[in-house]
Amino acid sequence: MKISLIIATWNSGSTIDDTLSSILEQKYGNTEVIVIDGKSTDNTLDIVREYEGRFGGRLKWISEPDRGLYDAMNKGIAMATGDVVGILNSDDFYTSDDVLERVAREIDGVDAVYGDIHFVNPDNLTKCVRYYSSRSFRRWQMRLGFMPAHPSFYCRRHVYQSLGAFDLQFKVAADFEQLLRLIYVNRISTKYIPMDFVTMRTGGASTSGLQSHKAILRDHLRAYRKHHIRANIATESIRYAYRIIQAVMYKLNIVI
Repeated sequence: MKISLIIATWNSGSTIDDTLSSILEQKYGNTEVIVIDGKSTDNTLDIVREYEGRFGGRLKWISEPDRGLYDAMNKGIAMATGDVVGILNSDDFYTSDDVLERVAREIDGVDAVYGDIHFVNPDNLTKCVRYYSSRSFRRWQMRLGFMPAHPSFYCRRHVYQSLGAFDLQFKVAADFEQLLRLIYVNRISTKYIPMDFVTMRTGGASTSGLQSHKAILRDHLRAYRKHHIRANIATESIRYAYRIIQAVMYKLNIVI
């Protein structure tokens, strides 16, 4: 089973080395890596070229202007040839060397798998500041704004071919609309893997303050309207309360 890994980059020179290195360290080798660069002006492509030979023909890349992160991801999905597609952000890296091995084993019999992720501060990559567990996720919870940790989501390519990838009308939460469409509306089969997949640096599009959260909320409500799902700000607010509880439980060393 081949796994295609999509990495969208733009001026990612300070982090892309960690990302690519963590892929090379994976025990599972039947992979292809597709880097979609948005015309970086720093040394991102120099680093990608350095890694190109180390992947032995398994890494391909393009660099051209795009319409943002989700457009780049869509390009990567369209280029993918693997049976399964996963997305790894250019400032993230795998938490352990057996993530893809576990994905390949556990996805047998289902359309998609997902697990956990954790966040770190950019200046200290070893200290977890927030743990995002997908353990308690259930399909119906998407009506309340919950979703599995998207950086841990690995899906069969034929699902994207039949149901579509990211809707570019959604600027900051196209990942939520995508999972809502796949998991809730079309009810693809999924499986949770109790494993920490990815280490994420804080400060990305989904962790950058109040204005970001307001934009995410707007996108969530638009996604519900698109799919004719009844929801409102009150029901969406429940997930913020849950995040506070989750943070407290993590401090107490209890994963929920």
